[in-house]
Amino acid sequence: MLEVVLPEKSYEIIIQRNALDQVADWLSGLWQEKKIAIISDENVFPLYGQKIQQQLADRYEVVNYVIPAGEESKSLSMAAKLYDFLATEQLTRSDGIIALGGGVVGDLAGFVASTYMRGISFVQIPTSLLAQVDSSIGGKTAVNAPNAKNMIGTFAQPDGVLIDPETLTTLPVKRIQEGIAEIIKCGAIKDESLWRELARFIDVADLVAHSELVIEKALRVKKEVVEEDQFDQGSRLFLNFGHTIGHAIEQTAGYGQISHGEAVAIGMVQISRNAEKRKETPEGTTQQLIKMIQKYQLPISYEPWDEQALFQAITHDKKARGKQLKIILLEKIGQAKIQSIPIEAIKNYLEEGE
Repeated sequence: MLEVVLPEKSYEIIIQRNALDQVADWLSGLWQEKKIAIISDENVFPLYGQKIQQQLADRYEVVNYVIPAGEESKSLSMAAKLYDFLATEQLTRSDGIIALGGGVVGDLAGFVASTYMRGISFVQIPTSLLAQVDSSIGGKTAVNAPNAKNMIGTFAQPDGVLIDPETLTTLPVKRIQEGIAEIIKCGAIKDESLWRELARFIDVADLVAHSELVIEKALRVKKEVVEEDQFDQGSRLFLNFGHTIGHAIEQTAGYGQISHGEAVAIGMVQISRNAEKRKETPEGTTQQLIKMIQKYQLPISYEPWDEQALFQAITHDKKARGKQLKIILLEKIGQAKIQSIPIEAIKNYLEEGE
């Protein structure tokens, strides 16, 4: 168990195999009598939704809303449908939402919970590796705008996070790899011991077999950074390593064409390769990244590479502040730095080539 300790609110993260069998007991320690809306998607709800709903039936009034799976559901139009649903079901400010699913569900349900009636309680039950190690904690909720990922959002902390690594057994390898990209990022920026663990595992299956350990180590990195900088003004920016270029790749390729994890993997390699050329990152660091990323069968590049389109996407990214952009570069594996550059200078890191 981990605890995120913040000035206004603290909450526990449970990481335990078969934890989904104990959702009712866990939730009763957080919430008294409430009406609960489970928000999930069409892939996850058939696997776990009814099981959870049955557990809760003796203690809570439970309703559910199942969204289409995929990034396209992370939109204001889908949020509007959820507001209508919650109002029709007469949820009040004393009620709560369970976000059951991957990152899309977690971001969307958290955003809706934080804005419906100016904010109601919610918990996260992430079922994908990416959501378990990244989006389910820290309080960032968001939907996408047409021209930028996660442009419309809030900071809203959940009341608790319940992670059952057994849910990974139902995921295709590609979805697990997506989460591994974020774990690689955590090791690269802040935890050399996590990096060594990743190096020791044979392959994706070996990592999944040790998923409790890996999830906890990755979450410790994120927890510490969030506690230092809840609202993303300083050290929390370290978590953006690979993301400035990665988000631009997702957008220009078309949401859903390249997964978030794939885009982040490419983004980490791209920015590190050019930082090495500029003597801002030690020689050989990019090769270490490439070796680790390719070990877990993630991409290090994609085609077509359109520098101008990527630059335009970055100028619309929420990380841009005025005419400046803060980028994350590696000082070595396990240690990163924040560098402020003029937005125009990001073009130097978009250059193709070995």
